[in-house]
Amino acid sequence: MTGIRLTAPAPGWAIDADVVVVGSGVAGLTTALRCAAAGLDTVVVTKARLDDGSTRWAQGGIAAALGEGDTPEQHLDDTLVAGAGLCDEEAVRTLVTEGPDAVRRLITTGATFDTTDSGDIALTREGGHHRRRIAHAGGDATGAEISRALVEAVRSAALHTIENALVLDLLTDAEGRTAGVSLHVMGEGQHDGVGAVRAPSVVLATGGMGQVFSATTNPSVSTGDGVALALRAGAEVSDLEFVQFHPTVLFLGADSEGQQPLVSEAVRGEGAHLVDATGTRFMLGQHELAELAPRDIVAKAITRQMHEHSTEHMYLDARHFGAPMWEQRFPTILAACRAHGIDPVTEPIPVAPAAHYASGGIRTDLRGRTTVPGLYACGEVACTGVHGANRLASNSLLEGLVFAERIAADIAETRPPRTEPARSTGGEPVALLAPETRTAIQRIMTRGAGVLRSAASLAAAAEELEALHRSAAADVDAADPKDAVPGVDAWEVTNLLLVSRVLVAAAREREETRGCHWREDRPDRDDAHWRRHLVVRIAADRTPVVHRTETAAFPPVRAAD
Repeated sequence: MTGIRLTAPAPGWAIDADVVVVGSGVAGLTTALRCAAAGLDTVVVTKARLDDGSTRWAQGGIAAALGEGDTPEQHLDDTLVAGAGLCDEEAVRTLVTEGPDAVRRLITTGATFDTTDSGDIALTREGGHHRRRIAHAGGDATGAEISRALVEAVRSAALHTIENALVLDLLTDAEGRTAGVSLHVMGEGQHDGVGAVRAPSVVLATGGMGQVFSATTNPSVSTGDGVALALRAGAEVSDLEFVQFHPTVLFLGADSEGQQPLVSEAVRGEGAHLVDATGTRFMLGQHELAELAPRDIVAKAITRQMHEHSTEHMYLDARHFGAPMWEQRFPTILAACRAHGIDPVTEPIPVAPAAHYASGGIRTDLRGRTTVPGLYACGEVACTGVHGANRLASNSLLEGLVFAERIAADIAETRPPRTEPARSTGGEPVALLAPETRTAIQRIMTRGAGVLRSAASLAAAAEELEALHRSAAADVDAADPKDAVPGVDAWEVTNLLLVSRVLVAAAREREETRGCHWREDRPDRDDAHWRRHLVVRIAADRTPVVHRTETAAFPPVRAAD
């Protein structure tokens, strides 16, 4: 344990449970439903409303070997290729073999997928897949349908939920084992202010950290809170340098910031073409799958074209779909484009890469256990080894489903006893940053650690981030401190800074190009030296400590208990 914690008031209220699940996407709600079904007293904590997480923004679908002629082995092969040599094969095999039944259980929970005229699940293709294996709902509203079904199931089961609550820090007992979380309820709901949920099992399903960059497909709540909490608690994170930039995000202008509309890979799966301003397709000859190459390859190709043509975007041309197909298959994307003055029925869509998905995260084993006893992680916040250096399209919802069920099974099997949280002995809490620092962090990260990286850009980013860190710490020690007042905005930006510092530390260490980590100064993949994982923890002096594994295999999370 590091003893590091956020500056916050002491909890003014507390409730007790067997399990607290933080997050309300597919990973969190599936875990909660399975735990409750096993008879565990389960509390769900979510930062906004139950249906406000990243899951509902997922357009493309969920990948599983459900179609005739497809097999888990073929799904495994595609996943390993996309992961560029860093996938954990056992984790991938778990995903693809347990995935089809997990999807069927999701259907029994209430999710409705699009079907063919014969009544079978309709399947499409996305980048990196050699088979049509992507199940979708509402055309391009898969995440919204999954979220709807799971939220309804949670409400029908009358689970205890705490909405509009930002999780702050992990609580531990005298032995260093998990004893719950502290959290702040934002003025709505059953509790107000800072409180605690005391539970011997904590499941982090807090989603991604896309808000560390200026432009992202992630919602505003994706500020890396789970990764930051885990780091402060002493957990290890891995592969954080592998941030996937989605190739086709609606370009809204060079100065646009925050969440940007995604143009799903399924549009390319149905036959859309990437073209330059002259209408020339540029993916032909670059990869056997052309526009359906893995995302890192497509994002790099678009970025190269932008540089060569001195422009800020390329185009996605799907005019040949016609109005009926756009309206039936991609109604959400059609509406988003038209809302911004672009009609994809009659004109190409301007697109550019934007931060989309964290392939790394809190390091776990195949039961979702982290390096802190009693702390689990699931979904985008976790690093199970499934995604390697680049996530295969539509494997994310499936990972959330499969590993949520495994986590619930582990907690139900072990049923650890409740213990009393120990008083903190970690010295001074973390200095908070002023909320307006958020934009500065995002611009530093976009400039220095975006799609294109180099030793120079990463060094500059590291220095600027450390300057922000030092400035906040110095202000606490000043005779007349002007440190930020504890509150949601200050806590979020403090989390963003910690996650950014760790991401940049890992990216500086990895001196090669692999998957979605693209080093301009190290353009080649180097398996001899870098087919390894980078594991990072935070030292007691609050600096990132990066460790390179000796092989491509993850070290054990902890000795079996």
